[in-house]
Amino acid sequence: MGSSALAATLGRRNIHYGWVVVGVTLITTVVTAAAMSTPGVLIVPLEHEFGWANDQISSALAIRLMLFGLFGPFAAAFMNRYGVRAVMVSAVILISAGFLTSLMMTKVWQLVLLWGIVVGVGSGLTAMVLAVTVATRWFNARRGLVMGIFAASNATGQLLFLPLIAQVATSYGWRMALVLVCCMLVLAGCVALLLMRDRPSDVGLPLYGETAVAPPPATGVGLVSLLLSPLVVLKDAARSPIFWVLFGTFFICGSSTNGLIQTHFVTLCHDYGLPAVTAASVLAMMGIFDFIGTIGSGWLSDRFDPRWLLFWYYGLRGLSLLYLPFTDFTFYGLSLFAVFYGLDWIATVPPTVKITADRFGREKAGMVFGWVFAGHQIGAASAAFGAGLVRTEFSTYLPAFFVAGALCIIAALAVITVRKSSGAGVSAAAPAPARA
Repeated sequence: MGSSALAATLGRRNIHYGWVVVGVTLITTVVTAAAMSTPGVLIVPLEHEFGWANDQISSALAIRLMLFGLFGPFAAAFMNRYGVRAVMVSAVILISAGFLTSLMMTKVWQLVLLWGIVVGVGSGLTAMVLAVTVATRWFNARRGLVMGIFAASNATGQLLFLPLIAQVATSYGWRMALVLVCCMLVLAGCVALLLMRDRPSDVGLPLYGETAVAPPPATGVGLVSLLLSPLVVLKDAARSPIFWVLFGTFFICGSSTNGLIQTHFVTLCHDYGLPAVTAASVLAMMGIFDFIGTIGSGWLSDRFDPRWLLFWYYGLRGLSLLYLPFTDFTFYGLSLFAVFYGLDWIATVPPTVKITADRFGREKAGMVFGWVFAGHQIGAASAAFGAGLVRTEFSTYLPAFFVAGALCIIAALAVITVRKSSGAGVSAAAPAPARA
């Protein structure tokens, strides 16, 4: 009732309720993204308190990253059957339960179960498929802009709250840092419960940019069919070499961002004598420039060949990672790296979505991109564990960073092998709607 009254009030001011839904989704994705990045700040405290090796902790974080990606395509099935609001609230409950229960953990297997599996499944419910679902259900016009905002805010949320979380962990312990994150999650869940609605028809409105109220589709499809639909799409897409190029380059994208920098950057800086708060501040700086870079990438993707955009994004990211060990880990050197790398953090998403939509069509674009994004998270999981293992075995992260930089150069060359799409393929999926 409250949302209907608010929709009517906003309507009298010519404001569509879809922008409220965007705000609610933005809050949820930013907070859950912050929760996703929190364990990267807590590796050193866990090492000190429990004596766990870096690779043991990293194994839990790797499982979390992998489930975050693999669960995404199936989260769409749950949204279709149970509604977006129910899935968002369930995600918040799962992540909060995993973190709160971990306050009492004493064994590595408990860390793997709670931070790896429980938090991984919970965060997977709010993967990029949530943004795609909200953008396509609520917007016809401005859909590309909404999708760009969601993509940028997700990565920015992973980094922006890290200085605060690191400060709380340093001053009051890692448990209080988790309590802070859980409070943020509960707040986001309450906002979603009160204001989130599944479709514009729930509040008597058409999609933004349309005039007729579209009734909700029939929900007669069984749960088994819904869960099998992502596998059917994967089977069809896997026959195309283009899918594997996108999957492979996004594997490298994930390994060089979430898996390496997000997970291990704070610990890397600790190895060179930088406090956790300072290192987290550098990550937050990356988040700010990422927001600018990703919005700009969306604008460029509508005007230039996305293959060449990806060539430059991956190539420049590889050079920045190869440069990182030579910054001497001074705040000035790291700030230069943060600006350069941050602009490129998730700028790869808009051109990758555009290629996916051009080659596989508007109807399948969301699900195919879900599987491409799964490759991103498999790469992130591999780097999260692999970098931790390298540090445990060699007492340094540097080989992992050199490998990541070289892989990005390979990705830059690989994406050029994709042939430019024909006019027919582009017309099958108009740029702005397809990106959503």
